[in-house]
Amino acid sequence: MADETRAEVLATITDDVERALGGGIPIAVATVMDVGEQAGLEVGTKMMIRRDAVDSEVGSIDGGGAVDEQVREGAQSLFETFPRMALQILYIGTEHNVVTRRSQAKPGDARLMLELFEAPPQLVIAGGGHVGLAVATIAEIVGFDITIVDDRQEFANPERFPMAKNVIWGDFGEVFDAMDLGASHSIVLVSRGHQQDTIALRHTVQRGAGYIGMIGSQRRTGTVLQMLIDEGVPEAAVAKVHTPIGLDINAETPEEIALSILAEIVLVRKGGTGVKLSTIKGANARRNASATVG
Repeated sequence: MADETRAEVLATITDDVERALGGGIPIAVATVMDVGEQAGLEVGTKMMIRRDAVDSEVGSIDGGGAVDEQVREGAQSLFETFPRMALQILYIGTEHNVVTRRSQAKPGDARLMLELFEAPPQLVIAGGGHVGLAVATIAEIVGFDITIVDDRQEFANPERFPMAKNVIWGDFGEVFDAMDLGASHSIVLVSRGHQQDTIALRHTVQRGAGYIGMIGSQRRTGTVLQMLIDEGVPEAAVAKVHTPIGLDINAETPEEIALSILAEIVLVRKGGTGVKLSTIKGANARRNASATVG
């Protein structure tokens, strides 16, 4: 790649990274770190893939060949994977077979770094009542960009939610239909009643959000989920709804319930287990002790 072309590609990628982090189209950037035994590759060469954009690619790793195709597939996987992965290493063999684990790589494999750039995680809260306010308060500390939706004007106003990036007053169905939802979005349904939560869920459950959780008893939420299945929503989509919402910490107050909800969202986003760290560390210590004794 000529220096001028490489400079132009780098400038475009830099601009797109800034836009993605600011809320624009998410992008994935591949960088050649080691050419291995792959002919025609060059260390430092970059290729960018934009998610869901017409003009989606900038740069090339191998001039439009098999490696570029592997980058495209890897980028699509990053866009869709949940829990989110910000970085992945691709090991590409001379036959263009790809592995992502170093233990599976072979001597001579090329090594590419694939990075995901997107805006901070998005949290959409349906319901501006006590629980919604508590969730928003804690979510700001965690680092979410927050959107509040309510069909009551007194609960959907910036004065009540100064931490929110967007506060929207309107019909739940219409508001959610207008949103561009994706894997970076977590949706919390904590509105004032059964009917509003059902409307919000109906308009979000098949939209690709990374997390959807609905408050309510197991009996009540089970009725809602069955209703959606009866309406034709695929059972696989319904099964992804987290309900009753949150982790079991015996929460009672709105703030405790909010903590339970945010803990579950982080667990899902990061791929955690929810097991107490002391339990995990204790089990590891016991295994190590047994191995030493043995």
